[in-house]
Amino acid sequence: MEFVHHPLIREGVVERRSYQIAITATALMKNTLVVLPTGLGKTVIALLVIASRLHNRDGKALVLAPTKPLVEQHANFFRRNLKIPIDEIVSLSGEVPPDKRFQLWNRARLIVSTPQVIENDLISGRISLKDVVHLTFDEAHRAVGNYSYVFIAKAYMEQSKDPLILAMTASPGSEMERIEEVIRNLYIEEVEVRTELDEDVKPYVHERRIEWVRVEMPKELKEVVKILKDCIELRLMRLEGLGVRARGLSKKELLALQEVLQSEAYGSGDQRLFEALSVLAEILKIQHAIELVETQGLDALKHYLRKLIIEAKSRGGSRASKSIVSDPNFKKAVLKTLKCEVEHPKLEKLKEIVLNQLKNYENSRIIVFTNFRDSAEVIARELQNLGVKAVRFVGQADREHDRGLRQREQVEIVERFRRGEIKVLVATSVGEEGLDIPEVDLVIFYEAIPSEIRSIQRKGRTGRRREGRIVVLVTRETRDEAYYYISLKRERAMFERLRELKFMLRSYHRTTSSFKDVVVHVDSREMRSEVVKRLYEKAVVKVENLNADYVVSDRVAIERKTVDDFVESIVDKRLFDQLIELKRNYEKPILMVEGDGIYRRLNPSAIRGALATIILDLGIPIIFTRNSEETAEFILSLARREQLARDREVSPHHGKTKMTLKEQIEYVVSSISDVGPVIARNLLEHFQTIENIAKADVEDLIKVPKVGRKIAEKIVRIMKTPYKSLD
Repeated sequence: MEFVHHPLIREGVVERRSYQIAITATALMKNTLVVLPTGLGKTVIALLVIASRLHNRDGKALVLAPTKPLVEQHANFFRRNLKIPIDEIVSLSGEVPPDKRFQLWNRARLIVSTPQVIENDLISGRISLKDVVHLTFDEAHRAVGNYSYVFIAKAYMEQSKDPLILAMTASPGSEMERIEEVIRNLYIEEVEVRTELDEDVKPYVHERRIEWVRVEMPKELKEVVKILKDCIELRLMRLEGLGVRARGLSKKELLALQEVLQSEAYGSGDQRLFEALSVLAEILKIQHAIELVETQGLDALKHYLRKLIIEAKSRGGSRASKSIVSDPNFKKAVLKTLKCEVEHPKLEKLKEIVLNQLKNYENSRIIVFTNFRDSAEVIARELQNLGVKAVRFVGQADREHDRGLRQREQVEIVERFRRGEIKVLVATSVGEEGLDIPEVDLVIFYEAIPSEIRSIQRKGRTGRRREGRIVVLVTRETRDEAYYYISLKRERAMFERLRELKFMLRSYHRTTSSFKDVVVHVDSREMRSEVVKRLYEKAVVKVENLNADYVVSDRVAIERKTVDDFVESIVDKRLFDQLIELKRNYEKPILMVEGDGIYRRLNPSAIRGALATIILDLGIPIIFTRNSEETAEFILSLARREQLARDREVSPHHGKTKMTLKEQIEYVVSSISDVGPVIARNLLEHFQTIENIAKADVEDLIKVPKVGRKIAEKIVRIMKTPYKSLD
C-alpha cells in the first residue's frame, strides 16, 4: 500500500488513492464542491487540501460541520493525522463560553466548529475571517435558505485576503434548483463527482448486497388504516366544499398547499380559507398516524395517538387536534388500536435478521436506521430482551418524556460501538451524517425513505473495508413501497443533474454575473417588460415575432403573465386558447405568473379551477414569481439548463419535433407579425389555403374576424412585396 507524503501529514497514515489526489488538485485551484459516497474519504481530501494551504500560506483553516459529534470526530481525525501541535487544533461549540472561544480562535491554526457558533461570533465581532486561508463545509447540501453556512460563506468571501472553499457532501439532492442554490451560496466554481461505478473509485469499493424484505401487514392493522382513511375522506370532501382540491396530493404537495392557503388567508382575511387550513392540518395529522401504522407498528401509533389526545384536551391544544379527537370515526380507530394485540411483522423480521447475522458473524457491527425515536426505543429494547448488545442512538434535543443524548454520550456510544462493546446501533437521522464507523457489516432500513440524500448516506455505512449488506424492510401495498421507488428515482436523477452541472460550470463561473453565453428569444410584444431589460444584462437577447413570450431552446417556451393579465385572460377566456397553442408548438411549454395577490380580483375557486385545469388537463407546469427580476432569473436558469447542460439548439420556430401538416400550415401563418395563432386559424378557416391568403387584398382580409385594417395591410405587404426590392 502506498501512502501520502507531505510535510504536514504524518507518515504512513493516509493511503494514496488516485481519485482523492485528482480531486485535491482541483480543490487547490478553485472553490470546489466534492460529491463522494459516504466512506470514500471526503475528510481525507479535506486533510490534503488543508495541509497544502497551511504549508504554503500564512493563516488559519476552518472546518465546519453541522453537529457536535461530527465536530469532535473531525477534530480528532486532524489531530491524529496533521503534523501540527495538538493545542493548535481546536474544536468549538456553543458549550464553550464566548471569551474562551475568542482565546482558542486566536491561538489556533485549525478550527473545527459548528456553523452557528461561527455565525454568532462573526456577528458579535469576536472573530474575523481575514486570515482564514481555507474553509471547509462538511455536509454542504445544508447550504440553502437561512442556514448558517450561507451567511459564513458570504462573510468569508468578503473578509478573507486569500479565500478558498471546499464543500463536501455524499448527496446534494436531485432537484436542480436546490443544487444550484448550494453552488451559488458557497461560491462554487468547480464540481467533482465520483460514484462507486467510476473506474478510479472501483478498486476501493467492496460489494454491497441490497435485499428488499417485504412483509404483509396484518388484517387487524389494515382495519385501523381503513378507518383512518375514512377520516381523511370526510375531510377531503369538506375541503372540496370550501373550494380547495387536495385529493390525490402527496404529503409534500399538501404542505405546499398549506403554505399557499396560509398566505392567502392572512392576506385576505377570508374565514373559509382559515377553515380550510384547519381541515388540512387535520388531514396531515391523520396521514402521519397512517404512516406510523404502515411502517412502524402499534407501539409508535399508540404513542402518537396518546400525544394527540393530550394535546386536544389541553387548554392550548390546536383546533385541528380537538376536531380529530371528537370525530366518531377517529374514536373508533383508537378503540380498535387499543384492542389490537398483533405487532407489526417488521419487528419480528428485524429480530430474525439481526440474530442470524450475529450467529453467522460473531464480530459483526449492525446499524438499524429508523425515522422515529419511539421506534428506535422499541427496537433497541426488543433486541436487548434477546440478549443483543443494542443501544438507541438519537439526537440531543429533549422531548416530552424522552431525553436526548448529550454530545459526550453520543461520542461515547460511537467509541463503544467501534470497539465492539455494542453490536447494534439503533439510530435515527443523527446517525446518517458523517458517522465514522468503518467496520459495519449490515445496515437495516426499518422503513424506506423518499429522500435520496438520506438513502445514500445510510447505504454508505457499509461496504467500506469489506463486503457489506443492506436490508430494507418494506410493508407491501403501503407508502413503504412508494418511498422505495421515489428514492431510487431521485438517486439516479441526482447523479444526472450533477454531471450536467459539472458541464455547465466549465462554461461559466458562478462568481461572475456573465451569462452572455446563453440566448433567449423574446417576442416583440414583450419589449416593454422589465424582464427583457434584466435578461439583456445577462444573456444574448434576440427579439422577433414568436408563438410564445420567451423561447430558450427548440422545445422550451414560456408564456409570461402578470397576475392582472392572468386574471383578465381567465375572464375573457383567451388563456386556454393561448396555452393550447403554446403546447401545440412546443414540446415543453411553461406558464409563468408574475406578482402577488392572485386571488384578490376573482373568486378563489375560479382561480384554483383554472390552475388545476392548466396543470392536470393541459399538463403545463406553472411557475409563480414575485417580480420581473425573479422571472428573468427563472428564464435564465431554464436557458442555462437547456443550452449548456442539455446542449440543445436554440431554435425559436423549431416547434415540436413532429408537427402535423395542419399544425405546420397554422404555424406559417401565425408567424406573421401581429397575427398569432387565433387570427391564423380564422384566416385559414375563411380562405382555406395559404395561397388564397397570399392572393387576398385588404378588403377581403378585413372580413375575417379579428383582422383589422392595419393587420390586413401588413399581411398584403408581406405576401406581395418582391424579395429583391428589399436589397
